[in-house]
Amino acid sequence: MRESTITFDSVDGLKIQTYLWEPEGEPRAVVQLQHGLGEHAGRYRRFGEALTDAGFVVYAPDARGSGRTAGGAYGHWGRDGWPGWVEDLNQLNRRIRADRRGLPVALIGHSMGSFASQQYLLNHSAEVDAVVLIGTTEVSGLADMLSGPADLSAFNAGFEHRTGFEWLTRDEAEVDKYCADPECGFETQPFEGIQTLKRAADPDELAKIRADLPVLIVSGDADPIADRGAAPELVGRRYRDAGLTDVEVVIYPEARHELLNETNRDEVTERILGFLARVLG
Repeated sequence: MRESTITFDSVDGLKIQTYLWEPEGEPRAVVQLQHGLGEHAGRYRRFGEALTDAGFVVYAPDARGSGRTAGGAYGHWGRDGWPGWVEDLNQLNRRIRADRRGLPVALIGHSMGSFASQQYLLNHSAEVDAVVLIGTTEVSGLADMLSGPADLSAFNAGFEHRTGFEWLTRDEAEVDKYCADPECGFETQPFEGIQTLKRAADPDELAKIRADLPVLIVSGDADPIADRGAAPELVGRRYRDAGLTDVEVVIYPEARHELLNETNRDEVTERILGFLARVLG
């Protein structure tokens, strides 16, 4: 895997730092990879290597308020707040389609990145050829919770309390890496404009998504935002009710929030790669 960095401009003046991970040969397709809250794109190198080994070129931004983009001001979301986070997906997608004309584009979002992806699709489903939502949930009730400062450690209720972040994965080494990373686990400012996320649960809005868009949803039934798998199943059902004809939902028993860092991560990765191979050719 060859790694470099590009930047793109947000509409409110931020420079979004983005990893570019390229395969050795000509790419077969593009993956636009959006990380979650309280982390950064550098944590996805292992997944990036699996994608590039399979022939994909990967664009993985450090979202606003995160990683290198934050410049140390972690959890500060810029002038446009949550709508800006969603619009950043659109700005990067435009860059990708200009850079990689003719290649299909898959959007993969984890956690907060999956929520942004759900909202992005309402107006931009024509710009992507496949979608994977990892560690996602139904978002209508989530917007109210995220209107205030987000304390991620609150999700650890019901798990062992060795570090307070056991809800992320059963793999203790991965939890320790997260806790030792100064760019992870930070408290955040409230998301201005987060109420717009509720649009992604509105049937009239979901009806705007093109019916032939393939969607894969993967979650663990021990993920505290998944309601034992019921919440991602609801997301899938809403897409089907909106007319989408190719929607898969896969729930992994006992798996927690970060499926790409879970003890069964190889199984999850292979499932995602198989989906991309099927729908992108």
